[in-house]
Amino acid sequence: MTAAGGRERLDSGTPGLDDVLTGGFLPGQTVIVSGGPGTGKTVLASQFLAAGDDSSLYICFEEREADLRRNAEALGIDLSNTTVVDLSADGDRFFAEESYSVFPTDEVEGEDLLDTIAEAIDSHDPTRLVIDPLSELRSLLPDGYQFRRNISSLINELRERETTTLCTTQYADDHTNVDLQFLGDVTIEIRRSTKHRTLEVTKFRGSASASGRHTYRIRSGTGGHVYPKLVPGDHHRESSREQLSSGIDELDALLGGGVEQGSVTVVSGPSGVGKTTVGTAFLRAAANRGQQSAAFLFEELRGDYLYRAAELGIDVREFVDDGSLVVEEIESLTQSPDEFAHSVRQAVEVDGADVVLLDGTAGYRLGLQGGDSQNSLTRELHALCRYLKRMGVTVILVEEVQNVTGEFTATSERISYLADNIVFLRYLEVDGEIQKAIGVLKKRFGEFEPTLRKLSITTGGVDVGEQLTGLRGVLTGTPEFVSRRDSQ
Repeated sequence: MTAAGGRERLDSGTPGLDDVLTGGFLPGQTVIVSGGPGTGKTVLASQFLAAGDDSSLYICFEEREADLRRNAEALGIDLSNTTVVDLSADGDRFFAEESYSVFPTDEVEGEDLLDTIAEAIDSHDPTRLVIDPLSELRSLLPDGYQFRRNISSLINELRERETTTLCTTQYADDHTNVDLQFLGDVTIEIRRSTKHRTLEVTKFRGSASASGRHTYRIRSGTGGHVYPKLVPGDHHRESSREQLSSGIDELDALLGGGVEQGSVTVVSGPSGVGKTTVGTAFLRAAANRGQQSAAFLFEELRGDYLYRAAELGIDVREFVDDGSLVVEEIESLTQSPDEFAHSVRQAVEVDGADVVLLDGTAGYRLGLQGGDSQNSLTRELHALCRYLKRMGVTVILVEEVQNVTGEFTATSERISYLADNIVFLRYLEVDGEIQKAIGVLKKRFGEFEPTLRKLSITTGGVDVGEQLTGLRGVLTGTPEFVSRRDSQ
């Protein structure tokens, strides 16, 4: 693999990590991967070795070879071409009568272990090498000065041989791992919370890397996967400002002819007023134009969504069946914003989606893991919308507001600044009857009709009626007839 600058790269073996590393590791460098127990350091190291076409050598101090291979196989990692040097403590030694420690005298000294490692490297001449964990050698070499000299000598020799080396280290309460990180050309930190793992490249000599903490997910059968944080400025695709129809003539009239390609439209309103149905109308219109679309559902099951759309006269199952519309149900409690952004990128960059529906933004903010606050999730949504706009994708955001009637609110999630267009739906109480209205509050790229129209959603579909006239205070939800007020 060749990355920017023309330097050859080595596949890290972990999907998504090469994107963070701008192409992969540089040959001959030393990578220090640090983290606490259970963060996934060994998984990352195993995938690094499994990705190599040439000789690979694994030197392990804590895990028995049989356990290492069995655990790797369960994660879908093939170590059949990797030689393992097992330096873990033998349980038989602990129970032997003549034994007084877990390690025999020659291992306690540590120097003999370094000789064993050197002999294994000379014997196998690996292209890829893993020492897991390197911090174990520190505990076996009580003299810190001798440890640093020996390890520095080892790393320098490996560089001369152009052996790419990955060393894992355990976090400690003190600062004993600091000098280990200084030894590395690349340093990677993995952290684990109750929700998920994150990975950060804190140093990469001779190369740029993607900044920030990226989601690191480990799954049975597929191993580790890194989901890079979305950076909108890294993406761009030429697009037109062609106006796109909603498929509803009267709504197009409200929008001054439709919405522009590559714009963000927020469809807002209280629960049950018809926001998702109106959003689906845009998807159906896009499919009828021959465009590819994708719908991501945060608050509704996929089956329920398709059934309800069919019952309301905007059946989209034929487009789902032919692949022009992808409907994905998001289990937000199990995902991070990075993982969801990856799904959206797949829809856009692989499947070619021109129109994307996110239903709804409250589910995105309240459900997705990874944000330290509501503001951080708003920033993630901002980055996602900026990315989609830069890719020329038309975005429909379904946004629920809390007020059924009373004070008018365009959005509840402070995302109105993201919108190029705001279409709002409203409940009305007129003569003791609940009615609905639709209007346009904002259109960034052109004129729009500043009126309200009656909205009806039946088995025949979405019906946007004539302008509401003769009423005052419609936005309050309890309008009054102008003629009645004037007669009082």
